Amino acid sequence: MPNITNDQIIGFRLRTHGLAERLDKAALATAAGRCGVQDSPPGSALLALHARVRGVTPGTVAEALESRLLLRTWCMRGAPFLVPTAEAAVFTTGVLPPTESAARHLIQGVGPALDALGLGLDEAVDLTARHTATVLADRRLAIAQLGAEVAGAIAPELGAEQRTVWEAEGPHAPGQPLGEAVVHFCVRILALRGQVCFAPRDGNTAPFALTDEWLPEPVPARAPEDARAELLRRYLRCYGPTTRADFAAWLGVRAGDVGPWWETLADRLERVDTDGARAWVHTDDLAELRASELPTGVRLLPPRDPYTQARDHSVIVAPEHHRAVWRPVGEPGTVLLDGRIVGLWRPRKDGDRLTLTVAPFARLAAADRAAVSIEAEAVGALRGATSTVVAFDS
Repeated sequence: MPNITNDQIIGFRLRTHGLAERLDKAALATAAGRCGVQDSPPGSALLALHARVRGVTPGTVAEALESRLLLRTWCMRGAPFLVPTAEAAVFTTGVLPPTESAARHLIQGVGPALDALGLGLDEAVDLTARHTATVLADRRLAIAQLGAEVAGAIAPELGAEQRTVWEAEGPHAPGQPLGEAVVHFCVRILALRGQVCFAPRDGNTAPFALTDEWLPEPVPARAPEDARAELLRRYLRCYGPTTRADFAAWLGVRAGDVGPWWETLADRLERVDTDGARAWVHTDDLAELRASELPTGVRLLPPRDPYTQARDHSVIVAPEHHRAVWRPVGEPGTVLLDGRIVGLWRPRKDGDRLTLTVAPFARLAAADRAAVSIEAEAVGALRGATSTVVAFDS
């Protein structure tokens, strides 16, 4: 069994994530298509693409969405991502669980509501799909209004007892009927079915549109098994060596649910030893993995950058820093220097002035501080600042 060091894993992943060398701007879709780019919190995707692509400007994401080069939709973990429109089926059909139990786990929280209503998830999604097609036709609606209108349209079709539960206040938000919450959950599945997607942001809202109205041509379809195989292949390329459990966590399902994905490439996987643990790598990647070295250079990665979405945290960050890097709320950006995550960064904007505070895990050399400051200037420009001040905590 080949033995693979952490440095080899880091070097391999940074290269496959596009963080070793930036691509030309013409390759924006290539950068987004490696494993998708999460766009939460808002603005993270722009900074993640800047870390991978030369010439990114404040308008790059908006232009790519308007031109339909990229599509913004819900996919892995029920989170919003930017993906290449031409390859969207990999990240929608390829994410959609083939069983109801796995789908319930992907959109955690809907189960008790469905049980109270006596509805199966597939039944609830089908109801939501039918009424969404009518409610959203020729419109763009944020989730709150979409949920309210679709839930209101569904209510008359329910039995008396179901309707009482449907219209009663649920546990998810004050004043929100349970039925509206169910619709909110089901819309995530509609995104994976390719029925809805996000239209460009309108101020602080992220409205939905019917996908076949937003796009001038249908997204190229993929058979579910083919889409799942391609999704796993891209995951292995960006996060290998890996395990079934880590893939499940990245996808948003349980480890026991990943068979329909994992088995599509089972004969192409090779087991390796990674610092005493066992993991899997695609056979086509093994030679490159073994030859990988740490790259040089600086990147300021945003919160929830694809690279830091790896589940084996100890490979890329020392355990004593895990709580600081991966926070459930208010996650910071990370400083990537010569292949290592060496600290955190947080922005504070005051008018046109951005203060970017860097908290290194250990004191940085003067040359490294200068390199971080140059990268911070670029981040400031992307955030609309006319001046950027970098403050180092140590």
